[in-house]
Amino acid sequence: MQSREIRLKSRPVGTPAHENFELADVTLGGLSDGDVMVRNHWMSVDPYMRGRMYDRPSYVPPFAIGEPLQGGAVGEVVESRSPDFAPGDLVSSMFGWREAFVAPGAALEKLPRAGGVPEQAFLGVLGMPGLTAWSGLLEIGKPQPGETVFVSGAAGAVGSVVAQVARIKGCTVVASAGTDEKCDWLRSVGVQHAINYKTCGSLNDAVRAAAPKGINVYFDNVGGEHLEVAIENARPFARFVECGMIANYNDTTPAPGPRNIIQVVGKSLMIRGFIVMEFAALRPQFLSDMMGWIAAGDVKWQETVEEGIARAPDAFIGLFSGANTGKMLVKL
Repeated sequence: MQSREIRLKSRPVGTPAHENFELADVTLGGLSDGDVMVRNHWMSVDPYMRGRMYDRPSYVPPFAIGEPLQGGAVGEVVESRSPDFAPGDLVSSMFGWREAFVAPGAALEKLPRAGGVPEQAFLGVLGMPGLTAWSGLLEIGKPQPGETVFVSGAAGAVGSVVAQVARIKGCTVVASAGTDEKCDWLRSVGVQHAINYKTCGSLNDAVRAAAPKGINVYFDNVGGEHLEVAIENARPFARFVECGMIANYNDTTPAPGPRNIIQVVGKSLMIRGFIVMEFAALRPQFLSDMMGWIAAGDVKWQETVEEGIARAPDAFIGLFSGANTGKMLVKL
């Protein structure tokens, strides 16, 4: 089978650019015992992939120059020499950034063809972003009814789920996003206070007006000014869930730390970073909760879709300018 894939051509300096990627044609080889051939239908791009473009130690190995990138994908089995998979099976994998691939069956997860839930949802609300949101908020943030939860980047794939789960748990939600349209959508799913951080003037004043008694939980997807504002408005013993800091992902020199970090001591704040893999064992409970909330109409989501493998770099680069509302996907 012929396929195309996106390879890392060079390591970005600052914001990734098109010249850092290349599109290559490949011919897939034959299958060995236990192998499966998959044609991808959808692939995901996510902010964490930027960290893998640096050549430095991290919780996952860096992408290699000249090799196809990796990321979440959903596709259909077209040929199998594994007893666990048959042609037509829907599967998820980490073999995104390519139209098709051959891999051991052990590297794949068979997915249900859930009635009423599109298959690409397993890359978003029912996939890694959804599990990130659910586990980070509930396992670390531990929101209680009546508390106030502040979510930055709240119109993205993770933040939008956090905001809705916090609402389901009986919390007042303060959410930031970068356009009026994103804020309108957040209000449509029950967010009480949606702030356009690009037009509100003082973000600190806007958060203080929305949460005059302070915030109990901060779910951080942005870092930078948002983190300083969260510290400034935190109540004593507030919990900070550090999921991402996209404002600093493309910095070429280290950004200054929060200027008000001293308040962490006086307010007895708990600041905890996490990687979603540490909560992988909770996936069955996550899926049970999320499928129930979706069926009840309590959780909704949006998608931004680029068409074709050649558009994958555009989709990825767009993450850093806020081009996406909800999950950024590439339809293959």
